[in-house]
Amino acid sequence: MNKPALEIPVLDIPVHPETMDGRDPSLLRGDRVSGDRYYSREFMQKEWDHMWTKIWHVAGRLVDLQEPGDFVVHDFMNQSVMCVKQEDGSIRAFYNVCQHRALRLVDQSSSVNEFHCPYHGWVWGLDGALKSVHDPENFSQGNPCGKLTLKELRCDTWGGFVWYSFSDDSPGLMEYLHPMPEVYKNYPMDTAVRIFARKIRLNTNWKFASVNFSESYHTRTAHPQVPPWIDQDYWSARSEIWPNGHGRTVQPMRPSLRDRLPEGEPHPFDDILRQWDIDPDSYASFEEKAIKGWMDLKEAKRRLWKERGYVHYEHMNDEELTDSPHTVFFPNVTISFLPDNLIFFRTEPDPKDPTKCTFDLWCMAFPVEGQKEAHGIMTRDFYPVVECEEETVDFDGGRGVPEIIDAIVWQDMMLAEAQQNGWESMGFDDYYLADQEARVRYFHETLNDYLEGRKGGPAA
Repeated sequence: MNKPALEIPVLDIPVHPETMDGRDPSLLRGDRVSGDRYYSREFMQKEWDHMWTKIWHVAGRLVDLQEPGDFVVHDFMNQSVMCVKQEDGSIRAFYNVCQHRALRLVDQSSSVNEFHCPYHGWVWGLDGALKSVHDPENFSQGNPCGKLTLKELRCDTWGGFVWYSFSDDSPGLMEYLHPMPEVYKNYPMDTAVRIFARKIRLNTNWKFASVNFSESYHTRTAHPQVPPWIDQDYWSARSEIWPNGHGRTVQPMRPSLRDRLPEGEPHPFDDILRQWDIDPDSYASFEEKAIKGWMDLKEAKRRLWKERGYVHYEHMNDEELTDSPHTVFFPNVTISFLPDNLIFFRTEPDPKDPTKCTFDLWCMAFPVEGQKEAHGIMTRDFYPVVECEEETVDFDGGRGVPEIIDAIVWQDMMLAEAQQNGWESMGFDDYYLADQEARVRYFHETLNDYLEGRKGGPAA
């Protein structure tokens, strides 16, 4: 279908100077994407050697580290890392392993005054220094106290998350994330409350999500409930990429002009308009409601945010007040920045099997005065606006996460498990991509840059 012959307002939103067009195939080298990178153990090892050990990982939520001794544990592949709040308020990261006989010190996030090894009773301080051992006089090489410390990793924070890196000399967190901290400076991410959290075990390679979230070409087929709510048409949205491998699609949160619900069926956009005192029946046509209603919504939010308690709107621009930047942070974290919500997605590889992974789904809401519950967006239900714990479940063919059945991300997971077999088919040779899917190949080319040593090296 051709683009609708309707003038759509162009917002005067500044674009970061390093932004490139994510739909421009001339920016690609054309690297072949073969299926073996989704199931090969050799390729999995290359990812560990050259990419996972060079990037920054999200260890957990900053809100979980309020007092000295609070710590979060993050297990990745065969490694375990704990990020610990120090007496001076800083956060330090250590490998979660006793330097005596290699036992893991802790199993899960908690709070302590010091770390006690459950094997031989060695005691480690919050700063990683060894404080006491049994029978210190019995070590012919000398008392280990004052000599040994836990092995430390680099640690930093951004966006309400605690990050660490296995590498001592690759770029720092802000350089690694560049330019995303600047692009999303108007969102008070530190204030978002995690209201729903699941770690879901899936039978598919971790890369499925990064690739899937790099295009919207599949949405009309896989997620028919979305176009009446978010315009997925490639001519209406922007696709952007940056040199570090990050990319995003900025989609107007208004109905697509080429997708119509059956006559008489309630329209989700009508409810959004009514929430801000806009009468959806006041528009002469569907097109006028979609376009002028979208602009009227921006004006209403700009005018009413303070009296209604939407304090997180204070610094948002007209795009951020109503639209949906869906962002892939290379390689495995995706965040949907909605006006009132953040949705955090992360896939991580199984330590042994490249055809398996875990998928973290964290639904977060910005607090609104007087609002006790918020919709999980990717879930069926509303949840109290209080920080929740994460539960680990098996996807089990879609049955293991009843809270998200038929939701967008559930549909993606159903496709991913089915697609794993396709990647292993001898009938698949390479992608044949539409221009609007250019970010798919860009993701793989960035991954190739890491594997071939062009990225992830020492900071300049």
